[in-house]
Amino acid sequence: MSPKGAQPRRFELDVPHGDRVLVIIPTYDERENLPRILERLFASVPGAHALVADDGSPDGTGDVADEWAARDERVHVLHRTEKAGLGAAYIAGFGWGLDNGYDVLVEMDADGSHPPEQLPRLLDALQHADLVLGSRYVAGGEVVDWPKRREWLSRGGNLYCRLALGVRIYDITGGYRAYRAEVLKALALDEVASAGYCFQVDLAWHTMRAGFRVAEVPITFTERQVGESKMSGSIVREALLKVTLWGAAHRWRQLTGMVRRKP
Repeated sequence: MSPKGAQPRRFELDVPHGDRVLVIIPTYDERENLPRILERLFASVPGAHALVADDGSPDGTGDVADEWAARDERVHVLHRTEKAGLGAAYIAGFGWGLDNGYDVLVEMDADGSHPPEQLPRLLDALQHADLVLGSRYVAGGEVVDWPKRREWLSRGGNLYCRLALGVRIYDITGGYRAYRAEVLKALALDEVASAGYCFQVDLAWHTMRAGFRVAEVPITFTERQVGESKMSGSIVREALLKVTLWGAAHRWRQLTGMVRRKP
């Protein structure tokens, strides 16, 4: 296991364009899913490293991660003492990755909904972008085994984000994405306060407002087969409220800017 701040060992670069890639996998009660996702990840991108950011899972997920790290130098573990939300886990993982010199930092769920087999597609798109989003809702993307109610809630949420924020992104809520390190270094990550899945909108919104290039590539999203979803009504309400406030502030800035420019 590599403790926070330790230098991970170098590895053979067989990822696209020679980048050092860190895949951050937040976990909470994913004991059964974690070995499967790590196996698939390393079969797809053998040169990548993985950082398991475990929020003190009571089912022993952290122990499973430690066992992997003990026998595979590509696996690192960040033990967190409380379940503080997806956003907090990723922020901690980004900090670890930047401290240890990775060029690309990837977000990936542990439950298999984000296919590691499609990760090379995201990495390749970084040739012409600073942030690449794996999109369910662009041409070629699809959703498998999701209840229609859940899918339409997701599609409706993304449409609302496009209208409220004035962005041309079709899956801004999606959590399968790859950042160039320069993006995360430039953003004030301590100002990204969203804890739940609204974190994805928040960070993409910060990235676009900072002037970075954002691209979408199609992915196949598959509902988890083991364990329970972490989505809840409170997460949806948080996202709706925050996007509404961000959108209102954005429109106000546009309006006041137009008034100032008038002769």
